[in-house]
Amino acid sequence: MIIQKTYTRFFVLLCILLAILFCINISLGSVHISIQETFKSLVGTASKSSWQYIITQYRVPKAITAIITGGGLAISGLLMQTLFRNPLAGPFVLGLSSGASLGVAILILGAGALGGVLSSVLMSSWSLVIASALGSFLVLLAVLAVTFKIKDTMAILIIGLMFGSLTGAVVAVLSYFSNAEQLQQFIFWSFGSLGNQSWEGVAILSMCFFVGLIISIGSAKALNALLLGENYAKSMGLKIKNNMLLIILATSILAGGITAFVGPIAFIGLAVPHVTRQFIKTSNHFVLIPGVAISGAILMLICDTIAQLPGTQYTLPINAITSLIGAPVVIWLLTRRRKLIF
Repeated sequence: MIIQKTYTRFFVLLCILLAILFCINISLGSVHISIQETFKSLVGTASKSSWQYIITQYRVPKAITAIITGGGLAISGLLMQTLFRNPLAGPFVLGLSSGASLGVAILILGAGALGGVLSSVLMSSWSLVIASALGSFLVLLAVLAVTFKIKDTMAILIIGLMFGSLTGAVVAVLSYFSNAEQLQQFIFWSFGSLGNQSWEGVAILSMCFFVGLIISIGSAKALNALLLGENYAKSMGLKIKNNMLLIILATSILAGGITAFVGPIAFIGLAVPHVTRQFIKTSNHFVLIPGVAISGAILMLICDTIAQLPGTQYTLPINAITSLIGAPVVIWLLTRRRKLIF
């Protein structure tokens, strides 16, 4: 990865801030555990076995999930904004989130109709992950099929939005015929949740993140060329369709994998690239990709820490916090700078 020396200090500060927020995040929660005991739990010398279990089996996986979620959605948002040259594009602009919602909605409605033991098996956490992933994958296949036939990126953007509207309509119909319990289950999933992740789930999510990250970094040169227009990119010998497919694939792996495990998380993918550009005044994606990844992880940790309502038994929906905290920040930054850097 090529990072100019002028940005070294900025990245060092971001990494330090990320480490501090990680420690704060795992030390706060409904059960008060001091910083000292938190570090003891990490090395296996906690005073109470219950504290060590809370830290290692719940808080650390949740914090790692927050880092992966924030970083992955931020990268996929950056890819979509560059590919479509649209500052309002986000990681779910291709309808991946709606496809995931459709898969989960079908599972919840079908499981509720079956009842009994089979219903409880189908409604397990892994079943929801698989249903969400399949829904996103089917929408991805439809978008890729269209991409093979259409070269116009704006047409692909519109088609992606139409796929999202179509799947959203099916979800609305399924929700209409669901009972109150089924509808409540679906709504809770749509709120998003970073908790209750096993280490196996975190491992799979990490693999999705690193695969998507590697493809994104490999597409950085193409992304830089696309900023100057498709004609310029073609003059450089860039294969537009091949690189477009890679960019869409990276976005799908990142956004689809994250949605499958934590549900649809709003705002992060749309806003973090803009916030990062306010501080890193460059269009070089070799710099922007790691920048938005770390910035997204930081913002997600902050939102998750607030959502926990430390010292209480309540946890707020992470989707609500990302918008309540993030939107005013972006509005303030853009108002102060008075210019959208893109």
